[in-house]
Amino acid sequence: MILAHRKVASLTKRESELLQKIGAGLSDEVQNRYDALQKKLLAEQITADEHQELLSLIEIVENSDAERLKNLIELSQLRQVTLDELLSQLGIHHPPAYV
Repeated sequence: MILAHRKVASLTKRESELLQKIGAGLSDEVQNRYDALQKKLLAEQITADEHQELLSLIEIVENSDAERLKNLIELSQLRQVTLDELLSQLGIHHPPAYV
């Protein structure tokens, strides 16, 4: 759950909208199927059709991540804090960047 650190009454309408979008994430169905296909891929037991499905799901996940980041950036600008400060305020821990 995302921590808001502000009283609900003090949030603007736009902040509330952004927080809702940020917290929404993927549907359980999409996430579960993505996870299952990733496991099959790593175990080298994925069929060609499943691999194509996984590629489609990867695009969905990447688009969702990009939209979430866009919303996080907009919220950080509204609050006039850095993105790292906002992530800390919301209790969101991001993984280290890939090297």
